Amino acid sequence: MKTILKLVAILLTVCAVAPAQVVPQASAGPAILQYALRYSQSGVFQSGNQTSWQTNASAEVDFANGFKRFPFNLNYGGGYTWSLDGPSYATGLFQRLMISQGYLGRRWNILASDSVYYLPESPTMGFSGIPGTGEPIGGTGSNPPSGQPILTTNTSIVNNITTGEVGLTLNNKTTLSAGGSSQILRFPDGNGLNTNAPTANVGLTRRLDARNSLTGQYSYSRFSYGGSNFTLEANTALADYHRVWTRHLSTDASVGPQWIKSAGSAALPSSTHISASAAFNYLFRSGSTSLSYNHQTSSGAGFLLGTTADSVNAGYSREFGKDLSLGISGSYTRNTGLMNNQVINGKFGGVQATRRMGRYLSLFANYTAIDQSSSSSSPLQANVLNQLEQVIAFGIGYTPRATHLNRH
Repeated sequence: MKTILKLVAILLTVCAVAPAQVVPQASAGPAILQYALRYSQSGVFQSGNQTSWQTNASAEVDFANGFKRFPFNLNYGGGYTWSLDGPSYATGLFQRLMISQGYLGRRWNILASDSVYYLPESPTMGFSGIPGTGEPIGGTGSNPPSGQPILTTNTSIVNNITTGEVGLTLNNKTTLSAGGSSQILRFPDGNGLNTNAPTANVGLTRRLDARNSLTGQYSYSRFSYGGSNFTLEANTALADYHRVWTRHLSTDASVGPQWIKSAGSAALPSSTHISASAAFNYLFRSGSTSLSYNHQTSSGAGFLLGTTADSVNAGYSREFGKDLSLGISGSYTRNTGLMNNQVINGKFGGVQATRRMGRYLSLFANYTAIDQSSSSSSPLQANVLNQLEQVIAFGIGYTPRATHLNRH
């Protein structure tokens, strides 16, 4: 209980320094509040281990203030997992909170956001990151970025990502932007590398026409690790092309060189790498789908001193009439250590069907498979997943209609 209270205090402290809401000056509509309550029971199956049976109770809250010039959004997902029988693979408290505050002016745009989570394992499915809770999965867009692409079990994690971005419209076709972020990854139980990762960037976007735009961007990242004098720096120059093909389909692609250097007792020789990304998003009448790829140097996710990271993410969601919906989500990651060329391959995927039962109640069933392996002959840390894990869950949800909050 003391550990839980300590972690809650950490979350509240981090959220307290998030961007404060600016007093609104112009409105676009009423504020909207939406919440959901869910209860599920799940079975967790790991290769060679005893099956674990668990219960999840969770809540989700979404709020938007409705102001056009000063938009504010809050998203929360969290709950608790109890072990009913068998090993406690991922029991305990889980929370994720994301808030953002924007300013949209005639020439200036400003956005500040903060995303923080505490989990008993690395995030995978849904906004909270915990499989089996019944949260919506799939579709376009993505959850807030995670600093933990290496999958873990029985590992307390606190991760906070604070970002800020400023945009200045120079003329009707050109925009200058600058921003930065700070990512903090902590392991309260001491079973991972505490990591700090500040980043700064500047870019220039040129709109070619109504459908096409080009962006040139430079960014600087620095990774440091608790208990180690090793630091890693990355300078990246990117050329990005964005195209809106139709009102339903858009694509984005970027590529450029990335220069790596390090310092400390375990310093690496300076080297040049390639950074690249691509994204595909499609909206259709009753659903959406997305596919993205990313290749870059990363911090090492708390277990390696820097990696070359590749990731592929896909999502699909569709509604069948008013009462039945389907969501599919999947990801593949490959992390290659810069220090020892150790390769860790992780992949997970899930499918969920949700059936409405009346005005507010719904039933859901989902399946998630999570797998990870390493090329190294030496064993991974005990809390790093090194086998196939499967989760099957059934549950019930209560989701009332969104509340429109009138302003006086």
